[in-house]
Amino acid sequence: MHFISVFLTVFSLIYSFALSLSAQPKVEQVMIKQGLVDVQKVDPSILVELKYSTTDNFIGKDVYDDLTRAYMQPMAAQKLAAASKYLQAHHPDLRLLVYDAARPRSAQWKLWNALPNMSENERQKYVADPRKGSIHSYGCAVDLTVATKDGKPLDMGTKYDFFGKLAYPSQEDELLKSGKLTQQQIDNRHILRTAMRQGGFSPIEFEWWHFNALSRAKAKMVFRIVD
Repeated sequence: MHFISVFLTVFSLIYSFALSLSAQPKVEQVMIKQGLVDVQKVDPSILVELKYSTTDNFIGKDVYDDLTRAYMQPMAAQKLAAASKYLQAHHPDLRLLVYDAARPRSAQWKLWNALPNMSENERQKYVADPRKGSIHSYGCAVDLTVATKDGKPLDMGTKYDFFGKLAYPSQEDELLKSGKLTQQQIDNRHILRTAMRQGGFSPIEFEWWHFNALSRAKAKMVFRIVD
């Protein structure tokens, strides 16, 4: 009888897991099967608003369909949780607000094809070539900002997905001197960068919102692309 009871318990758990998995969007099922995790299950205080699940992005279209949760590789999600912890320790009223995380390569193609008039070099500043693979597609990059507890983003000087020097971290000193960015906007960016660096992320030159948990070369060695 004990054996039967154990068997039924295990079967019930497996069945419940299968039901919960089948209820999730297909792209989420793929991510979960590849070992990615929902960042809000690692740290529920992190806010999420996937911009590519809305029309509030540079192509003005929903490219993610029913994907609304932010997934990352476990090591990247743990780093994000560490960044979140640091932010709240130093700024208790602020939270990380994720705009994009793991991105299927099918969505990467949509973003890539939305910039046909840019030169190859210019386009790759903002959207990685899907043939080479975006770090987002390995679940090792995140786009985000800092917001109040109720989700109001701080002023960073540009919107998310702004293509131009005004969004370049590398140009901030010059932009401040010319009056194109304010000191408050620069300070807000520093709050974000400091927290993310403390979590183990690296910023990039052209986008204040983008951070990598590791290099694309290392991501390719360790992880599979989400298709």
